[in-house]
Amino acid sequence: MNASALVPLPVVLPLFGAGLALALGRSARAQRVVSVVVLALVVVVAAVLLARADEHGPQVMHVGGWPAPIGISLVADRLSALMLLVSVVVALCVLVYSLSQGLVEYGPDTPLSIYHPTFLILVAGVANAFLSGDLFNLYVGFEILLAASYVLLTLGGTADRIRAGSTYVVVSLASSIVFLTALALVYAATGTVSLAQLAGRLDELPSGVSLMLQLMLLTAFAIKAAVFPLSAWLPDSYPTAPAPVTAVFAGLLTKVGVYAIIRTQTLLFPDSPLSDLLLWAALLTMVIGILGAVAQDDLKRMLSFTLVSHIGYMVFGVALASDDGLSGAIYYVVHHIVIQTNLFLVAGLIERRGGSTSLERLGGLARLSPALALLFFVPAMNLAGIPPFSGFLGKLGLMQAGVDDGGWLAYVLVAGSVVTSLLTLYAMAKAWNRAFWQPPAPAPDDAAGPRTDLHRKPVRTATPVNGRVATVALRAGMAGPAAVLLLVGVAMTVFAGPLFGLTDRAAADLRERTPYVEAVLPGGAP
Repeated sequence: MNASALVPLPVVLPLFGAGLALALGRSARAQRVVSVVVLALVVVVAAVLLARADEHGPQVMHVGGWPAPIGISLVADRLSALMLLVSVVVALCVLVYSLSQGLVEYGPDTPLSIYHPTFLILVAGVANAFLSGDLFNLYVGFEILLAASYVLLTLGGTADRIRAGSTYVVVSLASSIVFLTALALVYAATGTVSLAQLAGRLDELPSGVSLMLQLMLLTAFAIKAAVFPLSAWLPDSYPTAPAPVTAVFAGLLTKVGVYAIIRTQTLLFPDSPLSDLLLWAALLTMVIGILGAVAQDDLKRMLSFTLVSHIGYMVFGVALASDDGLSGAIYYVVHHIVIQTNLFLVAGLIERRGGSTSLERLGGLARLSPALALLFFVPAMNLAGIPPFSGFLGKLGLMQAGVDDGGWLAYVLVAGSVVTSLLTLYAMAKAWNRAFWQPPAPAPDDAAGPRTDLHRKPVRTATPVNGRVATVALRAGMAGPAAVLLLVGVAMTVFAGPLFGLTDRAAADLRERTPYVEAVLPGGAP
């Protein structure tokens, strides 16, 4: 079977599953089966596409039989197939986690469950963005995933979620307007939106026009990726959502923006005059993000700020524009998708076990739940970059690329990377100590009622344990996906050699550009 026929399936299957799940809205069991089976099939398809792209080059599907640049092309090269595979694996783990949590199910108050259809539409949007071979379809992918994210972010309809969702909607619409404007200008200047064709035509434009188009695209993608100073919206939006929603947002949505930056910077603007600007943006994103994390006393907000901070590492690799820099950036994106999602899932487990994510209210969890302590400790140390975890290897690769660059600004970024890593370790150690090892917080007075999280309804507690109020025990269906992602993070360390080999080949393709262009436009037609 020709692997190119599989390219549209990561988009088509979730959309079909979403429609089927919506039709089965009164049967929670049927929705669960449809969602899990669809995502499992997409994982298999993504793995096949990655193997074929690595062995035989980019796999291309021209939708409707119309060749590029007339029609829409879907392209699975090493970069997009790798991103797709990791993203769908993470999405499947989050879905299983949410099933055990019972996030939104059919019942008296929810006569039609929309969680499963919306989640599948989100996955379809992410897959479409990764596989898109032209700017307009990339815009469509963004809008699909953003429309689904609006619904997921406001599930439950609490005041905090509606307020955070409003901020998220406004910022997302602003970035979409910038992107759509840039898209129109690109078409006006070149007569095409095909990425493969733009790779040649943008080089022929006057430098001022090309620079303006690059700035507009970078601005749109930087908002979506939460690059400083366009990142203030994220820490206020993500922590209010349910744990599975926050986890999938943290793992996937910002990475789609990072992917768009990598794709456009390497394919459309290979000799970018904005490298220094990107290096400064990377440095400020790292440092200011992690300073925000250090100042937080709520675990979800702390993780949201670390999410912003570590986007800076990825931008650092892109700005270096070298093979090693791009390879390190791709490796770090894959690492961060897994680890950041894992930590947000564990934060949900902590909230369930301890009744809160406020570090002031938590304590003694290591004694109450040693398994939960392990589930938090390993990805936390991985995020901090402690040897020999994948976080250390990714940061080491990026810093080595910075040293090889030899520029003074690159050396500043290397120093900033070290400082950010140390402060990440401090933030994770603070959370680890206060949530798991400090004396348990005293139980609230009966008159005060059940204690509440900062962003949730009152948590119904069980019997006091060791002088404090404990919640119900963890569910295996929630702890299991977190443990799977922990093992995936460890596997990225054990198999770092082959994974770095793959990212090296992906980076070489990005820098060369020819494999992508000739796969979409045989003969490299202008």
